[in-house]
Amino acid sequence: MQSNSASGPFIISRTFDVPSYRVWRAWTDRDRLMHWFGPKGFKMTHARVDFRPGGSFHYCLQGPDGKAMWGKFVYRESVPLQRMVLLNSFSDPGGGTTVHPINPTWPREMLSTTTLTEENGKTTVTVCWEPFNATAEERMTFDSNHETMKMGWGGTFDQLADYLSKR
Repeated sequence: MQSNSASGPFIISRTFDVPSYRVWRAWTDRDRLMHWFGPKGFKMTHARVDFRPGGSFHYCLQGPDGKAMWGKFVYRESVPLQRMVLLNSFSDPGGGTTVHPINPTWPREMLSTTTLTEENGKTTVTVCWEPFNATAEERMTFDSNHETMKMGWGGTFDQLADYLSKR
C-alpha cells in the first residue's frame, strides 16, 4: 500500500571555509553566479539578476550534451548574510514558467529557502526545497527524487566550493 503523505522537504547542507559575506556575494551577484551555479558539468550561458523581493534571476544552463535548460528564481525574502527565500521553476527563454524539460510531472514551482550560518569564519549553507502549489502527482515525483536532488545539489555545492577557493 502506498502512502499519500509527503516525505517532506528536501534539505541539504554544506560548510565552506570562508566567511558568510563571501558566500552571500556568490549567491547574489550575477557575475559570481555565472562562474559556479548549476550542477557539475553545466555552464551558465545567460543570467539576468534583480536581487530583491519581487525581483528575479533568469538563467540558462548548458548541459554537457550541449542542450540549454532555462530556469528562474522569483525572490520573496532577503535577509543579507543570513537567508533568502524564493520560488524556483523551469523557464522558457522569455521568462515564462514551464514544465521540467525531462520530467513533466516535476512540480512547476519549488519553494526554496537558503540559510547561511557563520561560525569561526566558516559558513554553513542549508538549502530547503519543497513543492509549491503542487498536485499529488507532482509531490510524489518530488518525494521519489530526493537522491537525484542530492546528486544535483552536491555537484552545485562542489562548484561553489571550487569557485570560493579561487577567489
